[in-house]
Amino acid sequence: MALHIHGSSNPVGISGNMDRIPMHSYFVFKDLVTVFVFIIIFSLFVFFSPNTMGHSDNYIPGNPMVTPPSIVPEWYLLPFYAILRSIPDKLGGVIAMFGALLILLILPITDRSVIRGNTFKVLSKLSFFLFIFNFILLGNLGQLHVEVPFIELGQYATAYYFAYYLILVPVISSIENILFYIGNKL
Repeated sequence: MALHIHGSSNPVGISGNMDRIPMHSYFVFKDLVTVFVFIIIFSLFVFFSPNTMGHSDNYIPGNPMVTPPSIVPEWYLLPFYAILRSIPDKLGGVIAMFGALLILLILPITDRSVIRGNTFKVLSKLSFFLFIFNFILLGNLGQLHVEVPFIELGQYATAYYFAYYLILVPVISSIENILFYIGNKL
């Protein structure tokens, strides 16, 4: 509601004072349709197919003498589980896993870009899509066994995850600011 009432920034820079549509009739109905479609799809998964995203080894009866080697967390925690497993030290892995979540808080500080949004920023788009690929790779590595090629790949993917927030975002936003100012002076 706050986004619809107060609006959001426009990366194109065009004033939106013309052709305004009232909030109540159009946008409320549009948002409610989206919410109801999500609730229907979510309900189909919950009530008719709850085990679709589950791992089959999670349904093996528990044996206190044997731990199955392939017990993994749910799919939405797999990237962070891969980050946890990529650090050899247990405490370091836990710190890195929580750091992967807390590093999101410094993104407004590290993004120095003058233009908000990636509509016209090619380098930011490319690095963002590489980050998404890396995140999916981390999720896939989180469900695989701890073996030789996957350990090193997980360490490289974890390093890229943190380097994206700490190195790539500030450097690319600074480069794009320079290109923006050069383009405005021409």
